[in-house]
Amino acid sequence: MILSSKILIVEDEILIADYLKELLQQEHFAAIELAHDKEEALTLMQSFLPDIILMDINLHGANTGIDLVEHKNENASVLFLTGQSDLGLMTRAFATNPDAYLTKPIKKVDLIAAIRLQIHKQQLKFITVRDGYKMVKINLEDVLFVKSENNYIDIQLADKKYSIRQTLDAFIKEIQSEAFLRVHRSYIVNTSKITMKKTGSVIINQFEIPFSRNIDLSL
Repeated sequence: MILSSKILIVEDEILIADYLKELLQQEHFAAIELAHDKEEALTLMQSFLPDIILMDINLHGANTGIDLVEHKNENASVLFLTGQSDLGLMTRAFATNPDAYLTKPIKKVDLIAAIRLQIHKQQLKFITVRDGYKMVKINLEDVLFVKSENNYIDIQLADKKYSIRQTLDAFIKEIQSEAFLRVHRSYIVNTSKITMKKTGSVIINQFEIPFSRNIDLSL
């Protein structure tokens, strides 16, 4: 099975970059891009929009990889790669809150385990839906509520709505998030977005959503 997660390898040593790409391809990752310097990395972070970045700290002998993290696309996870064990360097790298820190030579089992862990974490934070001809990744924290409309559901964000063919039961099972609560047969709400509770309804932004009397909704 081809895995859809997009991975960017930022590594100035071409042989190492190719080796990492080969390891990932062996595990059926197909969406892989390589950057061998800062400029390529900056371009691909904005155009390719990777889900995971394998970031060499010491690009061309400098700590450029640490600086590049500040420019990554918002939802990307960062796995630092380094051949050094310098405490000062590690402290600076940890200050950027990377998702993993792998030392060279990179072992396949460590690499794949770290990547799969990030994929699992991202699946708990995001859902991917089709919007016309493109796939859109939605941060669950941005979802206000979900409304059932026959065989479709409307996923309401603050400034946009996505309609997909799915049931409420399937949606809430998929996201596995305690922040979402089914308050009515036709509604699931993000409880962190509720601003007011009224008799028989709750307010989220400009929306008033009904909730059943048997629902325990504590604000």
